Amino acid sequence: MKPFSESCVQNRVPIIQIIKPLLMKCETVLEIGSGTGQHAVYFATEMPQLTWYTSDREQNHWGIQQWLDEAKLDNIKPPIALDVGDQQAWRDLEQSFDAIFSANTLHIMSASEVECFFAEVAAILKPQALLIVYGPFNYQGRYTSDSNARFDDWLKRQNPQSAIRDSEWLDELAKKVAMKRIQDYTMPANNRILVWQKQ
Repeated sequence: MKPFSESCVQNRVPIIQIIKPLLMKCETVLEIGSGTGQHAVYFATEMPQLTWYTSDREQNHWGIQQWLDEAKLDNIKPPIALDVGDQQAWRDLEQSFDAIFSANTLHIMSASEVECFFAEVAAILKPQALLIVYGPFNYQGRYTSDSNARFDDWLKRQNPQSAIRDSEWLDELAKKVAMKRIQDYTMPANNRILVWQKQ
């Protein structure tokens, strides 16, 4: 039985309403942390002009591949083995992309993995390319809702290194690698879409 995420079903339409115009002129998109593979199948179906590259840790590949096998789409690539904290895994990509998309990942990563994520993403983005990230974020060290505060507490009980990240800290990491935040979209369920562009 292939894996299933209810949240992917709930958030895919609001997400694509934002990212479809952003990706209109793109040809290649790398998704970091493809999870079940549901987002990849939905987005690749809705944006057939894109070649959608999936990636995740190897233990999640079986699930992603099941979704890809069922969808039989020509514009989705099989999952790439990518652990964000492994610099060699990034080097092995050996190509650049018009955009990178990631959903509900930064709060799962440790702080050092988030730092590595930004440093390595910049190296594989083409000039003027976009980094698009969906998820919960804090602003000036504050939660945007009580539910996000409860979620953050739950995250830290699962793994003390996980946490909802401050948007300002992410901007600092982006700035170090010549990326600038150009958009910040309010999304349902106290989530956001943040967009950085490589300068």
